[in-house]
Amino acid sequence: MLFDSLDKNRPIHMIGIGGVSMSGLAEITSSMGYMITGSDAKVSDTVKKLMKNGITVYEGHSAENVINAQLVVYTAAVKDDNPELVNARLLGIPILERSDYLGELMKKYKDNICVCGTHGKTTTTSMLSLIFINANLDPTIQVGADLKQLDGNYRIGNSEHFIVESCEYVESFLKFHPTTAVLLNIEEDHLDYYKNLEHIKSAFNKFLTLVPNNGNIILNSDDTDCLDVVKDLNCTITTIGINNSSADWIAKDIKLNDNGCYSFIATNNIETLNITLSVVGYHNIYNALCVIATAKKYDIDSEVIISSLKEFTGASRRFEYRGTLNGAKVYDDYAHHPTEILATIKSAQSVPHNKLWIVFQPHTYTRTYALFNEFKTTFKEVDELILADIYAAREKNTGLVSSQQLAIAINEVSNNCRYIPTFDKIEAYLKENVSNGDLVLIIGAGDITNVSYKIVE
Repeated sequence: MLFDSLDKNRPIHMIGIGGVSMSGLAEITSSMGYMITGSDAKVSDTVKKLMKNGITVYEGHSAENVINAQLVVYTAAVKDDNPELVNARLLGIPILERSDYLGELMKKYKDNICVCGTHGKTTTTSMLSLIFINANLDPTIQVGADLKQLDGNYRIGNSEHFIVESCEYVESFLKFHPTTAVLLNIEEDHLDYYKNLEHIKSAFNKFLTLVPNNGNIILNSDDTDCLDVVKDLNCTITTIGINNSSADWIAKDIKLNDNGCYSFIATNNIETLNITLSVVGYHNIYNALCVIATAKKYDIDSEVIISSLKEFTGASRRFEYRGTLNGAKVYDDYAHHPTEILATIKSAQSVPHNKLWIVFQPHTYTRTYALFNEFKTTFKEVDELILADIYAAREKNTGLVSSQQLAIAINEVSNNCRYIPTFDKIEAYLKENVSNGDLVLIIGAGDITNVSYKIVE
């Protein structure tokens, strides 16, 4: 085991330590008594928090930062020519990518609960985490967004339970060691890596085969692709569903309240739970069912599950209320795949409003190009759509696709789209045109979230 061979008096150095996942890994490892150093391009609030907690963080990247390190950990966003990576190789210092490191960290826990799927991982991981905390199971947690109950995106527990949001990108979750896996859905995404849906399903199947025979898989049986990837597996499989009445846990008597949130009865024909959610969106019924089925595997009291789900108001950037603009409510959401966006639009439609405005920043050129036809028809139910330029993330612009091209295609379908490339001009246009009673939704996985902060009063 990696950590048994490490010297607690020599630093583990983390490149990109301010990232959502890396910052949590740094804190969790530090809590185990290991010395941590790190570097990041800028001193963000996350970095300041790490420094306040006694972790040395260097602003900028320099070859000198790794000289004393016994191990260097880096994120996929770090380029091969990073001076710290280059020097670590020259000095013969072992190097691990973030997902490999997280996999090694999991070996220190007897029970790893991994939440996976194309959509809904962060919300479901957060729901489940709150239930485990309220049940006094004292879990360690790694989630992909801030949760107010954690005051961040991680929690350091003192038990055998480790709850982890598990991403399928570049098959990184194959480095993990799940004892319980929660599978929410499977759909085409990350097509800069995956060839097609079958390739994606193959990755999920490989991941689920990592669950031991005495482990558990909880999955959404309304998604036939989820059912496909668990054939011939030997562990215990528990299904949830809304449309599939033969699922182990089903939701019935579904009702929508004036706040756009759903209540329903969750039952496994033995036990019945009256659930009221405090997060909007029909898709959250599926997320909650998966959480209920998982919590019951751990014999968590029903009243704890019911009260925790009612208490849960969402993770950051998941239909998060920001404030008002000209009397219109402003929400911010991380959605960046057509299916996620449609779910978010449906959530918005359940909230009373006059005109629905959406500002969308497409995320990566490969996703926008591969799902161009899907994006073209995603916004038909929107009154006013503004497209910002594509957020490149880890990619370079190949010239194959642009927001201007997407705007033209959308207007052929719904004639409701306006391309505005810069945030300043988007903010000015919204301030001039949004009216009292409207609803404004800022959508995207990039830096478009900054607009939601700028426009609220």
